[in-house]
Amino acid sequence: MKMTARVRRILSCYEADNPGTKANLARMLMQGRLGGTGKMVILPVDQGLEHGPARSFAVNPDAYDPHYLFQLAIDAGLNAYAAPLGPLEAGADTFAGQIPLILKVNSSNSLARDKEAPDQGITASVADALRIGAGAIGFTIYPGSDYQFEMIEEIQEMTEEAKSYGLAVVIWSYPRGGNLSKDGETALDIDGYAAYTAATLGAHIVKVKLPTDHLEQDEARKVYEKADIPRATLAERVRHIMQCTFNGRRIVVFSGGASKGENAVYDDARAIRDGGGNGSIIGRNSFQRSREDALALLDRIVRIYKGQED
Repeated sequence: MKMTARVRRILSCYEADNPGTKANLARMLMQGRLGGTGKMVILPVDQGLEHGPARSFAVNPDAYDPHYLFQLAIDAGLNAYAAPLGPLEAGADTFAGQIPLILKVNSSNSLARDKEAPDQGITASVADALRIGAGAIGFTIYPGSDYQFEMIEEIQEMTEEAKSYGLAVVIWSYPRGGNLSKDGETALDIDGYAAYTAATLGAHIVKVKLPTDHLEQDEARKVYEKADIPRATLAERVRHIMQCTFNGRRIVVFSGGASKGENAVYDDARAIRDGGGNGSIIGRNSFQRSREDALALLDRIVRIYKGQED
């Protein structure tokens, strides 16, 4: 694997990490059709546990099979595949070494009823990640939740352990709970705060939702308006999220969100590219389509990130 200058520059921003962690980051950044560009597209499939299997897979029954999902990520030329322990164990041997894996080590489910205090349970360990050959762990935090500090303490402990063994850390940072409104969960000021929080907690890769132009906090609104922070377009808002992650010194990928039309998915990718984001982590909008349609969609997203089409 010959490393590109672009990937070397990205790795140079992680000044405290050991060679093992940097090697695992490099494998993801050099993998697939976007390898070496500094851009990433990751397939995440934790929705079966988060939302239930039928809600997640019935629209495309092939996706009930973890092998189908491994193969989809490989055939699409993606940078990595992220999932909870069971689905990764189900294909870890068959697909060993074929695509970098991110083990999602905590999860929630749709049966939980906490609205002000959403939380996730620990479902796997750093040892599990090492055992199945994953190069990174993934962890969700809910900034704003009444349980946010417990989640922060959990990821602090797991981050310390993961880095000591040369694994990378991916943090899903999704504001919700507490006093946040529904609109506030994707408000620009809150999304930027969530991205900064994940970077501050030691994430190598930050995952957040795409921000709207809404401003949730009165005190933050005053600053945004006084500083005239651009937020009219999605690309401008993506650029601000990159500012919030140490002025672009951390890799940031943006969630694809709920299922939507193809044009909306492509518009999102263009905005992420134009705003300087590192890429997409796109689950339901890919695996809930037929294999043929998913591959076509992912192919066009990759070409957008490579600048091969507008």
